[in-house]
Amino acid sequence: METIIQYDKIWFLFVNNTLSNPFFDWLCPLLRNQKTWYLFYAAIIYFFYKNYKNDTWKILLVIALMIVVSDQFSANLVKKTFMRIRPCSEPSLHGMVKHLIASCNGYSFISAHATNHFALALFFIFYFKHYGKWVIFIALFWAFSIAFSQVYVGVHYPLDVIVGAMVGSLFGTAFARYSLKFIKLTNLKIH
Repeated sequence: METIIQYDKIWFLFVNNTLSNPFFDWLCPLLRNQKTWYLFYAAIIYFFYKNYKNDTWKILLVIALMIVVSDQFSANLVKKTFMRIRPCSEPSLHGMVKHLIASCNGYSFISAHATNHFALALFFIFYFKHYGKWVIFIALFWAFSIAFSQVYVGVHYPLDVIVGAMVGSLFGTAFARYSLKFIKLTNLKIH
């Protein structure tokens, strides 16, 4: 386990230091800020309404429940179990971390941002894949960019976001399949 943690620190420093550049310094804090995505979320709600009309409220209820479950699982259960110190607070990395946001509170493992956004991405894929394979690429790239930003700004290790992405993908898949199986959608387009 100690070897994995050491490699995780090496990979963290590669992303946080070696890949450091002014464009990412501007972009990554923006990507991980939830306010950046408000218009995107509004567009998703519109697309749900356009595709599923009166069933939209059911889908939004499932999404809300999914986010509550994935967030509580990652932010409370897992983080409080492992209590891994964030890289921006890690004594062995003192002076090496490029920390680009104001806060460095809480624990690191697993990333709730990665968990929640991969859950959303997989959920969106299940509902919008009939538009084409580009939906899969866009959804996964969106979630990946937010997860990458968590490492780049100095608040998570790569392993935090990788495991968060896997857990979130499971939540997104499970909640999407559940809702598609048990909610009788009137305008569902599945291929």
